[in-house]
Amino acid sequence: MTHILDRIKHNFSESIQTKIHAADAISDSIGAACERVVQCLLDGHKIMSCGNGGSACDAMHFSGEMLNRFRHERPSLPAIALTADISTITSIANDYNYHEIFAKQLRALAQPGDLLLAISTSGNSQNVLNAVKAAHDRGINVIALSGHDGGKMAELLIQGDIEIRVPATNTARIQETHLLIIHCICDVIDYQLFGHGDIVT
Repeated sequence: MTHILDRIKHNFSESIQTKIHAADAISDSIGAACERVVQCLLDGHKIMSCGNGGSACDAMHFSGEMLNRFRHERPSLPAIALTADISTITSIANDYNYHEIFAKQLRALAQPGDLLLAISTSGNSQNVLNAVKAAHDRGINVIALSGHDGGKMAELLIQGDIEIRVPATNTARIQETHLLIIHCICDVIDYQLFGHGDIVT
C-alpha cells in the first residue's frame, strides 16, 4: 500500500509542478486567447472545438461550460463541440475518412469571425490538423492547445492564431493543464462579460 500511496502523491506533485511551470511560461498566451474569445462573443460569433480522446472530452467540456454556465448564472453563449455528434462523426468516418470528421463539419458551420479551439497534446492529430486547415479556408482563426514541441499543428498556424503550448511531455500532465486553461478562459469570460468573480485577496 505504501508504494501505491507514493505513486499517487507523485502524480499529484508532478501535476502541481507542471501547472506552476506552465503559469510562468504561457500566461501571456492564455491571456491573449481569453481576449480573443471575449471579443469573438462580443461580435456575435461562436467558438467551435475539437480533439481526440481526452481532448475530445475537453472540447465538449468547454462547450458545456459555454452553453450552460461556468461558476455563475449568466446567459448561454454560442459554442459547438465538433466531437459531440456521433452520427455525423461516424458517417463522415465511414463514407470518407476519419481524418475529415472535424474539417467537413467546419466547412458547413464556420463563418468569418468565429473561432476554432483545436486541442491536441502532441499537435500531430491528423483530423485536428485538417480542422485547422479548414478553419483557415473558411477565414477563421485558431486557438491551439498543444504540448511537447507543438507538433505539426504549430507549423500550420498563421497570423492571428494563438498557440498555448504546455511545456511538458507527459500526456496526462498536458491534458490536466489544458483543462485548467479552459477553466481560465471560462473564468475570464464570466468576469469580462458579466462582471462575475472578482478575486478576493
